[in-house]
Amino acid sequence: MLIKEMHFSDKPRERLMIYGPDKLTNQELLGIIINTGHKEESSIGIANKIIKDMKSVRELRELTYQELISIKGIGEAKAITILAVIELAIRMHTHSLEEDLYIKSPDDVSKLLMEKMRYYQQEHFVVLYLSTKNMIIHQETMFKGSLNTSIVHPREVYKEAIKRSAAAIICVHNHPSGDPSPSREDIEVTKRLYECGEMIGVDFLDHIIIGSGKYISLKEMNVIK
Repeated sequence: MLIKEMHFSDKPRERLMIYGPDKLTNQELLGIIINTGHKEESSIGIANKIIKDMKSVRELRELTYQELISIKGIGEAKAITILAVIELAIRMHTHSLEEDLYIKSPDDVSKLLMEKMRYYQQEHFVVLYLSTKNMIIHQETMFKGSLNTSIVHPREVYKEAIKRSAAAIICVHNHPSGDPSPSREDIEVTKRLYECGEMIGVDFLDHIIIGSGKYISLKEMNVIK
């Protein structure tokens, strides 16, 4: 469809001004971000190409720069804009580490990381480094891949704790299956990290496993004291 032949229903900016953003489809909102099409296709048509094979709009977070620029009508500037908007949307559902964040419970950890980690297609092992008052002073993804005692090495985890003068740490990882139930390896890693923390004087407060909208605290399961 040529842009000049577009019907009013194909003009998302006008629809947004009249009806509000909440009345627009995902394709229309993405079309506004894309801004312009090309001589053979409107921005809505390009948006449809991006979304058509997705089971959920949440899959937008998996888009890469290379995938976007491979689509006719998406150049470097548009690809960067789309990725920036997606990242901003993710951050709106999480707290920013620019704020002073204090961890008082596993639920606080879930609120911080759930929306980002629940959709990862592979396991990510994240460590939160805390002050004596349990304020987050640093967050780092230490490992990616299936969790086991060989890949999660206490030396790497606690080296960063010493560097940051952290008083305590909390470990978090996700289960791409959506089921946060701990595996034997999860429990072994947790006990090993806890014991190492005891030896060097850094409190290992918890290991939290994130699933699809739910989590499990190994501390609450009494895996550690």
